[in-house]
Amino acid sequence: RDSLMTRIQQSPMAQRLWYGRRVTVVDGTGLSMPDTVANQQHYPQSKASKPGCGFPEMRVVALFSLATGALLHYAHSSRKVHERTLFRRLWDHVESGDVVLADRGFCSFADYYFLLQRGIDSVMRLHARRSAGVRTVKRLGPGDTLVQWVKTKPTPKGLTKQQWAVLPDVLDVRHIAFTIEIPGFRSQSITIATTLLDHRRYPARAFAELYRRRWMVELYFRDIKTSLGMDVLRCKTPTMIHKELAMHVIAYNLIRATMLQAARWAEQEPEQISFKGTVQTIRQWAPLLALAAPHQTETLRNTMFTSIARDTLPSRPNRCEPRARKRRPKNYQLLNKPRRQ
Repeated sequence: RDSLMTRIQQSPMAQRLWYGRRVTVVDGTGLSMPDTVANQQHYPQSKASKPGCGFPEMRVVALFSLATGALLHYAHSSRKVHERTLFRRLWDHVESGDVVLADRGFCSFADYYFLLQRGIDSVMRLHARRSAGVRTVKRLGPGDTLVQWVKTKPTPKGLTKQQWAVLPDVLDVRHIAFTIEIPGFRSQSITIATTLLDHRRYPARAFAELYRRRWMVELYFRDIKTSLGMDVLRCKTPTMIHKELAMHVIAYNLIRATMLQAARWAEQEPEQISFKGTVQTIRQWAPLLALAAPHQTETLRNTMFTSIARDTLPSRPNRCEPRARKRRPKNYQLLNKPRRQ
């Protein structure tokens, strides 16, 4: 796994930076697994589900490279653990000088400060609860304001009183507000909170496009959960569940590495290549590559890269993607007590 990640990070695509900075995008998701006693003990089902009628649930938070789409590191626990807590377990895997891109679920006073102490800047959507405790310092431009966040008195959940006492009373942050005028988009008005305070080096317009690219992490999770079938895990013990999760991550990164090689071979952008199409092409070519003689492998692999590069995604700017299902489920009643009863 380490050698694979080294190859991905050393690829030319990984060297593409945003204003000279590498962007790491973070997000969380949920997974389900078989309803066994061992799985229920480690990953209890939701309290809204009746005993015997629900499934164990795992919460996963992952770091992705925005340049390559590779899954860098991940942390997992039961759904009782907040995504922000899992994110803190991954801080050692974010390098100094990186920019962390995330939604408002990860936006907090403490996280911004501790990440800044590590040399890591943050670009996240402003949390709704941060409407109070904000002092305006200076107007930097239209919708661009330098503010100070004021530390609250009660200690937030997930932090000890000693950790909260270390934080300063105020933290300088930049608020960048912009409006989305594209019909069908869920959010019409967005405010970004960032620790990148230099408005000349990092203009406000750059953050609107950067935050829009945050949606790529949703597509990364869709690729690994839907195209690779990780949405519902199949193993019956936590030990095997962890191995199954690790194998899905390795397979995902191998496919991403193949897409990067195909994009470089065809001189295309990786975003133009279909992930699902790449999976289907690899499955078709795997028997040929396994039986090929050593002197034929490189030729066959290059031919496979050409086939992968042909399966490009159409250009669909500003396409509306509602979270809705077209195919109706069959009209079966829901199980409201264990089946054995």
